[in-house]
Amino acid sequence: MAASREPREWQFEQGPIRPPNEAASLLLRITRNCPWNRCMFCAVYKRRKFSLRDVEEIKGDIRAVRAIVDDIRATSESIGAGGAVDASVANHIFQREDLSERYKRVAVWLYYGAGACFLQDADNLIMKTDDLVEILTFLRETLPEISRVTTYSRSRTVVNKSVDALTRIREAGLDRVHIGMETGYDPLLTFIEKGVSAEQQVDAGRRVKTAGMELSEYVMPGLGGRAMWQEHAVETAKALNRIDPHFIRLRSLRIPKLAPLFAERKAGRFEMQPDDDLIREIRLFIETLEGIHGAIASDHFMNLLEDVSGKLPEDKDKILGVIDDYLNLSETDRRIYRLGRRAGKFRSIRDLTRNPAEYNYFKEWIEEVTEKKGEAGVERLIAELVDQYV
Repeated sequence: MAASREPREWQFEQGPIRPPNEAASLLLRITRNCPWNRCMFCAVYKRRKFSLRDVEEIKGDIRAVRAIVDDIRATSESIGAGGAVDASVANHIFQREDLSERYKRVAVWLYYGAGACFLQDADNLIMKTDDLVEILTFLRETLPEISRVTTYSRSRTVVNKSVDALTRIREAGLDRVHIGMETGYDPLLTFIEKGVSAEQQVDAGRRVKTAGMELSEYVMPGLGGRAMWQEHAVETAKALNRIDPHFIRLRSLRIPKLAPLFAERKAGRFEMQPDDDLIREIRLFIETLEGIHGAIASDHFMNLLEDVSGKLPEDKDKILGVIDDYLNLSETDRRIYRLGRRAGKFRSIRDLTRNPAEYNYFKEWIEEVTEKKGEAGVERLIAELVDQYV
């Protein structure tokens, strides 16, 4: 492929990750990496140093996006699309080898028209309030196409901001904060070196809501392993009950090699929950949720049951029913579903009956592996399939 020959004014920086629900969002990097970077389960920012970006540098990136947007609109005009970014414009841009992935991502953002912007990396509220307000104000003025701005942050960082400061940030244009709660159980928070207490998690969530922003809390089923799974499920739900966030997002534990928890598991000091036990843990967690008036989502490939989702409290029985339907399957069908899910073919247990040929394919695969390597071989296969995405 030919090297990008983009002008300097089109260049801007992007970080490594974003939430799955921000797939169609414009991505802008405000800070680099994670200021804490000690969590045992996380490998994303290991061996990378945290740094604050200069306000003027960030403004330069925002100007770059503005220049790209204007160029895409001009391209649309030139090929007869009248300034709209439709399929013909998107196809035209993606066929050009001289344009960078950043440029094409802006085109995708315009094509989907969601108007959302996600600020990277792990903890942007750690910036000085005045600096973040200046950036958000400039962002909204320069790119009026943006309808929603969201970011990651840490509870420990949020509790160091006053509600007045958070309100200023919201008024400048930040609409939603994604916080990785992971667990509300203090002994587990200590074990995973989260650097925050359950009480601070609750305080942070309440501050975000009081300031008028939407709050998305991430929970990690499986993080307690076999030793602390019940306490993890119950105490996390109790902490969320005190916050009542707008969104609760499930991110089931997987352990990449760069994560410190990998060494703990290898040494036998941490034992992961098997899939079926993990589903029972999630059931206990959801059963313990009370007084929640937001959405629960299982929008990540690491989760076995994607349709554990809905609006609380009205969909609670439906969500528990989805879990019970899985647990009531025969052991054979549960294993077939797990393999099909980890192979990327199944999204719901309903898929077991929708395509008999696919069902038989995974059934025969399991029988073949079992014959050669036993049931342990099947479990290794399923784990390897999901871990390739970690």
